[in-house]
Amino acid sequence: MSERVSFENDYNTGCHPRILAALTKTNAERTTGYGLDRYSDEARLLIKDACRAPNADVHFLVGGTQVNFIVAAGVLKPWQGVLSAETGHVNVHEAGAIEATGHKVLVVESQDGLLSADSIDQYCQSYHDDPTAEHMVQPGMIYLSQTTELGTVYHLKDLQAIRQVADRWGLTLFVDGARLASALAIEETKIDLPALAEIADVFSIGGTKCGALFGEAVVITKDSLKRDFRSLVKQRGGLLAKGRLLGVQFRELFRDRLYIEIGRHENDMAAALTEQFVARGFEFYAPPMSNQLFVLMDESDEKHFWERAVFERIGIQKDGRRICRFVTSFSTEKAEIDALFAQ
Repeated sequence: MSERVSFENDYNTGCHPRILAALTKTNAERTTGYGLDRYSDEARLLIKDACRAPNADVHFLVGGTQVNFIVAAGVLKPWQGVLSAETGHVNVHEAGAIEATGHKVLVVESQDGLLSADSIDQYCQSYHDDPTAEHMVQPGMIYLSQTTELGTVYHLKDLQAIRQVADRWGLTLFVDGARLASALAIEETKIDLPALAEIADVFSIGGTKCGALFGEAVVITKDSLKRDFRSLVKQRGGLLAKGRLLGVQFRELFRDRLYIEIGRHENDMAAALTEQFVARGFEFYAPPMSNQLFVLMDESDEKHFWERAVFERIGIQKDGRRICRFVTSFSTEKAEIDALFAQ
């Protein structure tokens, strides 16, 4: 093959053609900065309508790590930390961004990247029962991601149970939606945007990994978290002067259900990829559910596919098999999958 196909990640191409066209069309316009332009206003209204949450606050930031540490900084008191799965993005892939805000990531046991209500409850009960609790970091926020770092997804009953635990212990529930488009396209979860807005106190809607050039939307439903959030964003370097670039992109993503279409395409391509791997007898490190696949390969298989495609190896199991991540995106084409498995 003259050129390898790429399944490295879901942000290695520019953006969806509709978004590029919208940016080009509006390029010569002059608008107010910092997200106070009409495009950002329209995007906020479209997102609130999609969430059926007219009283929510919607803010636009540039990237996912930025969202996570700003939300943590706004939610937590100085002596509190964030509950996360050991595989959670805030724990393993953000270079200590949460800790840099003065808060600790509190690791909770998970299964395939998914936290359970019971595991969170047990952690909080253990903290409560410890006679030295006042000397320890207090749980203040639950961090979940939908999809998870391993491509798995929460179902409605899972989030409802976690919401009950959050209420029991007075915790804020935050859902990182960097790959939310893929999760929303999985109807079996019974989680749509209105359901998520009803359960979570704050959540993000990812654009970077879902067809945008860059950008994440933060949706805040809990009133006590809304006040002065823009000031916090400014202090933490997240208030983009050319904010309309975010507004234009999210307005396009939420017109005519483009966001859902992108998620469905990502998942359809991942399903086609899964089918091909299964037909050849490959197993998976985590069950394939969304647009991230974690394929177990021996050294020779990894070498074979590496000659054909770009992907990431995230680890090696004790039995020597490589854990290889393949990710589909809005730009993935069936021909690329065919090329990967061509004889």
